[in-house]
Amino acid sequence: MSTTIDDADALLARRGISHSLDAWVMGVAFGQEGKTVGFALGDGSLRLADPDDFAAPWREIAAHDGATRTVVPDCADGFLTGGDDGRLCRVAPDGSVTQVASLGAMKWVEHVAAHPAGVRAAAVGKQVQVFDAKGKLLKTLAHPSSVTGIALDGKGKRIVASHYNGASLWYVAAKVDSPRFLEWKGSHTGVVMHPDGTHVVTAMQEASLHGWRLEDGQHMRMSGYPGKTKSMGFTKSGRWLATAGAESVVLWPFFGGGPMGKAPTELAGGDDVLCTRIACHPQHEVVAAGFGDGLVLMVEVSSGKIVPVAAPGRGAVSALAWSRSGAHLAFGTETGFCGLVNLAKQ
Repeated sequence: MSTTIDDADALLARRGISHSLDAWVMGVAFGQEGKTVGFALGDGSLRLADPDDFAAPWREIAAHDGATRTVVPDCADGFLTGGDDGRLCRVAPDGSVTQVASLGAMKWVEHVAAHPAGVRAAAVGKQVQVFDAKGKLLKTLAHPSSVTGIALDGKGKRIVASHYNGASLWYVAAKVDSPRFLEWKGSHTGVVMHPDGTHVVTAMQEASLHGWRLEDGQHMRMSGYPGKTKSMGFTKSGRWLATAGAESVVLWPFFGGGPMGKAPTELAGGDDVLCTRIACHPQHEVVAAGFGDGLVLMVEVSSGKIVPVAAPGRGAVSALAWSRSGAHLAFGTETGFCGLVNLAKQ
């Protein structure tokens, strides 16, 4: 895929704003209310911006001692963050920081999830701790090895954690915690669940994916990646699993009996640069993708139409997120460059 730098930056210049934040952008998320976006940085801060008011100053919030490893939308508004200091924190839209839990001073809190139903979860070591919306610890879920990823289902009723030799699936409200163990030998490094709760898919250390159809335990093997898949997600309909880790956006079909026996669809490739991050639009069959050279684009699944968002040359894309309405897209890179685009702006 070839495009000039001027063309690739046109959307960012016309409908967006960008900043250099001088620290690795480790994550980005929009609050559930859609009025605030937060960029998690390697210097321990969270930068807050108003996606509808580009003239408003960005606020620097001191969130963690060490890197702010991750940020996700909290249950209602604001954000949950995890850091190098072993703390799980809530950052309100006004920038106030509240500690939800201290999970160990020598622990990194890298994997955090929350659901509007009032469920929060954070992984440290071999444990996943589950909290309610008020910060009360509901339960601690123990795993056979270090947890490498967590995800909640579409209703917030189940939580799945990836770890060595597979994944464990739990019911949040169960009186007796007894997980369903999804076994596959090897190192599993991340996990997603189908929007309908029908499938679980993990990323593998050896640059492949493994999945389970929960109805009957059918295994699914998805391979052929030149690099590790560090970002993946299902499209709104659940028909496609979009993944990074290749020189294009790789989409596996989850319909018509797929992905078993089906070839993936590859979109927006051709420049011999690996896709590093993907984010699926919350309303339409559109995928945003970031690449190792800093290029950010959007691609429509049905037509393959590509819309460049930001030009290459600013470091590998390390964070990418849509707002809940899909009207805004935010991204950040390893060099600290970040951008925010308002697609609803006239």
